[in-house]
Amino acid sequence: MIRFVILRHRSWRRSKSNTTSCFIRSKSSCVDTLIIGGGVMGCSTAYHLARSRGNDGRSIIVVERDPTYQRASSCLSAGGIRQQFSVTENIQMSLYGRDFLRNAATHLSLLDDSTTNSATAVNVHFQEHGYLFLTNTNEGAQKMKTSYEKQKSLGCNDLELLLPNQLEHKFGSWLNVNKNNDDIVLGSFSKSGEGWIDPWIFLKAMKDKAAEMGVTFVHGTVVGATQVASSTNSNCERITSIHVKTHNDSITTYPINNVVNAAGPQAAKVLDILAGTNKNYLPLPVRQRKRCIFYFHCSSPSSTVPPIDAPLTIDAATNVYFRPEGGANSFICGVSPPSSYGDPDHDTDDALDLVQHELFNDIIWPVLYQRIPAFGEIKVKSSWAGYYDYNTVDQNAIIGHHPSFENLVLINGFSGHGLMQSPAAGKAVAELLDNEGKFLTLDLSIFSFDRLLPGGTPVLEDGII
Repeated sequence: MIRFVILRHRSWRRSKSNTTSCFIRSKSSCVDTLIIGGGVMGCSTAYHLARSRGNDGRSIIVVERDPTYQRASSCLSAGGIRQQFSVTENIQMSLYGRDFLRNAATHLSLLDDSTTNSATAVNVHFQEHGYLFLTNTNEGAQKMKTSYEKQKSLGCNDLELLLPNQLEHKFGSWLNVNKNNDDIVLGSFSKSGEGWIDPWIFLKAMKDKAAEMGVTFVHGTVVGATQVASSTNSNCERITSIHVKTHNDSITTYPINNVVNAAGPQAAKVLDILAGTNKNYLPLPVRQRKRCIFYFHCSSPSSTVPPIDAPLTIDAATNVYFRPEGGANSFICGVSPPSSYGDPDHDTDDALDLVQHELFNDIIWPVLYQRIPAFGEIKVKSSWAGYYDYNTVDQNAIIGHHPSFENLVLINGFSGHGLMQSPAAGKAVAELLDNEGKFLTLDLSIFSFDRLLPGGTPVLEDGII
């Protein structure tokens, strides 16, 4: 069964985007913006777009294939929040995210009663215990120093570089600095502003707040789209409607003004569907890459074990990381697979049912034991896997209009940085949609699709984990 949906609401101002309005200002209006993907990127976009329209999200629809979020990348992540990057725009996005999360109760709390303005407070459990990067090479130390100077200049005021003797003084009760062998050359530590949050609470809070402002969330899967030739650009098309298969197997067609691809690891597949019979469109270099997390308990004496307020610690040589999780002596850890293990693309969610325990046995545990001797006595209690929306070109975000479709905006390819950058990325996309394709708060044009074209310049980030 196919049915056509027309949203009915009071007339509101037309988007200032370059796209052509369809029925705007009439009593019956098409959907102004349809967002594909209801994860952190989709919800952040919906939230910021509704905010920019006077808390009115009634012309916005978010289509999400799994409202339980069982396989959502953010919910399966370590929840990390950091500003320790080398690229200016990555630092700026993360600073925006830090401030947004610190004030989540103000931004995301729901009004219990619009007449009294009482609110149900949101707490995303931002644990500002910091990040600690450790490098054992002079080259790594020089990169760390260069990034540190840039981070400080942009407002990361709680960072400090620590020499081996300083690391031993601050973390020596549990960290093996091994000064005699020059094992660790330098550390970069954030006293606050970095750490981790509860991803599920954050995602749910953004979704609930967007819904309170009138955004409609649809349980369904995009199965097709209608395209027409652009009236202003002979080199691209315009998407005029989106076909969604709902949970009861019916097909709903939404006439749309703008569409946002916020489909995370599914982004490339979604673009294929939107392109339809157009075989000349430019594909997205975003793939599903699996990352595994292990939860373990340490039975060593507590005086030698990292405390519950220890920072998220990263060994820069291997990218092995760990952080406290839950009560005392309990932790999570992980690593991106080295090239020797391969890092294949995956087409289905089934691969997430298989955790790569060899990564823990062969790579993670030896590094943990070297860095933290107390981790010689640990036991893995559980493990799970999630997907990165992995940008195969440069592992950085793709934000902006797609050159093949004039009214399609991308917010994809964050490669593990999506949770921390979702507030700024959603804000940026909302600005593109409502301000004639221009950024206002942060200039994120460096992340446009153009850099992926022949002759483009990839974004080179030293802080990829």
